[in-house]
Amino acid sequence: MRRYGKHTDEDDIRTRPGRRNTRPRTNIRPKHEDAAEGLVLTVDRGRLTCLVEDRVVMAMKARELGRKAAVVGDRVAIVGDLTGKKDSLARIVRIEERTSVLRRTADDDDPFERVVVANADQLAVVTALADPEPRPRLIDRCLVAAYAGGLEPLLVLTKSDLARPDKLLELYGHLDIPHVVTSREELQNGTAVARVREQLDGKITAFVGHSGVGKTTLVNSLVPEEQRRTTGRVNAVTGRGRHTTTSALALPLSGSDGWVIDTPGLRSFGLHHVDPSQVIHAFPDLEPGTEGCPRACSHDEPDCALDAWVAEGHADPARLYSLRRLLATRERKEGD
Repeated sequence: MRRYGKHTDEDDIRTRPGRRNTRPRTNIRPKHEDAAEGLVLTVDRGRLTCLVEDRVVMAMKARELGRKAAVVGDRVAIVGDLTGKKDSLARIVRIEERTSVLRRTADDDDPFERVVVANADQLAVVTALADPEPRPRLIDRCLVAAYAGGLEPLLVLTKSDLARPDKLLELYGHLDIPHVVTSREELQNGTAVARVREQLDGKITAFVGHSGVGKTTLVNSLVPEEQRRTTGRVNAVTGRGRHTTTSALALPLSGSDGWVIDTPGLRSFGLHHVDPSQVIHAFPDLEPGTEGCPRACSHDEPDCALDAWVAEGHADPARLYSLRRLLATRERKEGD
């Protein structure tokens, strides 16, 4: 038992220095003013492939970013080993402000928001005219997400050799959305690729679509030097294709300053993150008819002015049906 004298001030007690660094902690973080600018090309299990000038650099997220995650299309600040050599690893220390964000949830009941792509200029919604059959409700949901995220929509219709596009174009034609119709033969001889490229030059375009519509085949035709494995066969029972693209990937468009971002095939497109009042903005043909609606109208009630507006021939009844189907889905969640 240790005995102390009459003066037992703490200063008299000898302490053993700790093994770890005893430098006091601080909340002041370095500004990394000398960090290089990079573009996130793809993300795979915590490793981010980035383009820094003309070099492809592998990086990881710095701990100081917390739970904030970088996604494909993000512009980031990178420090560390930027040589791009094998086994080198840099560090992302800052995610720059985004100009647009494409978000989705697994379904309308899922509160967990997933950021699919950042900083894209437009969203190309790829839909097959047959095999599998087109899904207008999914197209509508993609349009809602595009308008809510600040992206301009582009409609790409594939497999026109199996079915005519007239019915689908009539449904969306009056929305002033640019569109391109392609066939499998045109993809092979390059004529369809040329028409699609006209809509992509100078822009960052994210491609979305459900499995089996030929999205990755189209991307491979646009960027032949960066072939991705094409979509598997469409299931004869479900009418759906198999996922072959498992992660988003940004690819430079050949002979252009544009970029193409291929994304995994969709089974669903949840809109839990979208305020129901924003849904009407995806239907510009219906929006003028809401001027006569009562205050705080849900656009799915007896006094809604849209019924008379559509009955007078100002818009297609199918568009009003699409709007109310989406609103009804969102309202069911809010009422739970």
